[in-house]
Amino acid sequence: MENPDPQSGVPQSDAPLLGEPLPVELMNTVWADRDGLHDALADTDGLARWLRAVAPRFEPALAADEPAADSAPAPPAPLADRYRRLRDALRRLAAIATEDPRPAAASAAPDLATAVEAVNRACAYAPTWSRMEWPDGGAPSRGTAGAPPHTTAAAALSRIAEQGVDLFTGPDRDALRACRAPGCVLYFVRAHPRREWCSANCGNRARVARHYQRHHTDPPA
Repeated sequence: MENPDPQSGVPQSDAPLLGEPLPVELMNTVWADRDGLHDALADTDGLARWLRAVAPRFEPALAADEPAADSAPAPPAPLADRYRRLRDALRRLAAIATEDPRPAAASAAPDLATAVEAVNRACAYAPTWSRMEWPDGGAPSRGTAGAPPHTTAAAALSRIAEQGVDLFTGPDRDALRACRAPGCVLYFVRAHPRREWCSANCGNRARVARHYQRHHTDPPA
């Protein structure tokens, strides 16, 4: 189901977007609700919606031709597979880093070595480099260029993978958390020491569950 942005009317991703670093947002394209587990990247249209939703978050900005434009074609199926493999690899690394015990959150990437290889392959998939643009009479600006298979969607894949390397090799790895709210399979970076959950909704569910357990548990014999 497409969720239109109330201001722009542009269809948004079904996945929750919590303002996390882009590798974590990609991890969270696997999400759960009362109806079960969902994959926002299950098809190319879902990937296209997710890319449009996160495109403004890239710095430097992605090219204007894809995928931020609502009229842009969906990425090809092989590229969608690469996004899912990168997502599953990042989730496996997150599970290892957080000692995640949640069975429902288990990644399709089977082990650490497989996950690391998938991230490294994604980093190298569509390498880009900086390019200066300075029109006559205008101001200089910084753009990007790349070698085939350089499309914006492919470049975004590599840049998310690069950010994933930064996440797991930098200080944010110790701040990465698996949300322990009932039924949640999401991850988040704990930017505040009092933050326990990925979202306020998960915090409310966790408090309700704790209240229920306190008041509906049989006393010990």
